[in-house]
Amino acid sequence: MIRAVSLLLATALAVASCGAASGQTGEGRAGPGLVNPGETRFGAMRQLTFEGENAEAYWAFDGASLIFQSSPVPGEGCDQIYTLDPAGGAPVLVSTGRGRTTCAYFYPGGDRILYSSTHHHDPACPTPPDRSRGYVWALHPAFDIFAADADGSNLVQLTAEPGYDAEATFSPTGHRIVFTSVRDGDLDLYSMLPDGSGVLRITDRLGYDGGAFYSPDGTKIVWRAHYPETAEAREDYLSLLADGLIRPSALEIWVADADGSNPRQLTDNGAANFAPSWHPSGRQIVFASNMDDPRGRNFELYLINADGTGLERITFSEGFDGFPAFDPGGTRLAFASNRNMSHEGNTNVFLAEWLEGK
Repeated sequence: MIRAVSLLLATALAVASCGAASGQTGEGRAGPGLVNPGETRFGAMRQLTFEGENAEAYWAFDGASLIFQSSPVPGEGCDQIYTLDPAGGAPVLVSTGRGRTTCAYFYPGGDRILYSSTHHHDPACPTPPDRSRGYVWALHPAFDIFAADADGSNLVQLTAEPGYDAEATFSPTGHRIVFTSVRDGDLDLYSMLPDGSGVLRITDRLGYDGGAFYSPDGTKIVWRAHYPETAEAREDYLSLLADGLIRPSALEIWVADADGSNPRQLTDNGAANFAPSWHPSGRQIVFASNMDDPRGRNFELYLINADGTGLERITFSEGFDGFPAFDPGGTRLAFASNRNMSHEGNTNVFLAEWLEGK
């Protein structure tokens, strides 16, 4: 579903999710035009992918590798999962190459990975959603969560409930996995043990809860949510959900304790705020939003304190900037962007030196 946010951008920007075309290398390259005026939080920046559609690059807990999803050839095939050494080397396919995959993450030990896939139901790409009801995401019921060794071997299925299970990330403490599921009739957050057992429901408010990440100490979560407030909005949400769809035009950022208690809303702007993740200090959250574009087409990165204060815009780039993720030391930020694109809609993974002082 995180990828689905990038498809929201595709409507306006021809953005899709991550891809690593043949011949790309992790060495990347620096470019004089990669850092734009006003991007004072960025030092040196490198581009790590160059072709296809690339996004959702998340760090191993030791900061030595990135895992991301990729559609190497635009318009051909489905997203698959790759790992990449940001210091150099070519992307390595670690998913099966079949079905559609999304939302990959490392286990804290670095020897295992998580991702969601539809390959066990059908090796072909799922049918795209019917857009006759406007811009909607498809909640492919075939998505289940899998674990594998870091090279993709020893694949194990962790979820088997009917309906959508995806958007899984690991607590840095190694004790729980948080994920989104429709198993109880709504799109809520759940957590489970590393082997898929011990499932607990975290949220129960009507609406979409997704894209959750644990704080660096594992005591809190941050996620994106859409809670329909009016009778008309609730009817629209439930009608779409019954057909395996969701409308993602308004998402807000929320934080709570790891068990879902003490929820607090951080943003309240009516925009599409998504892909929140934590600064390693645990005091700030970085996310993407179209809040500053009245047309809703331009997505930038923002930083906000965990109490909702101190909102700061980070990027100033035409098109799309999204899926930001700090390395464990807080010295580098990986993100996806249209900057320096080789063709319309080309989205790539970038790595920027992070400057704490502005």
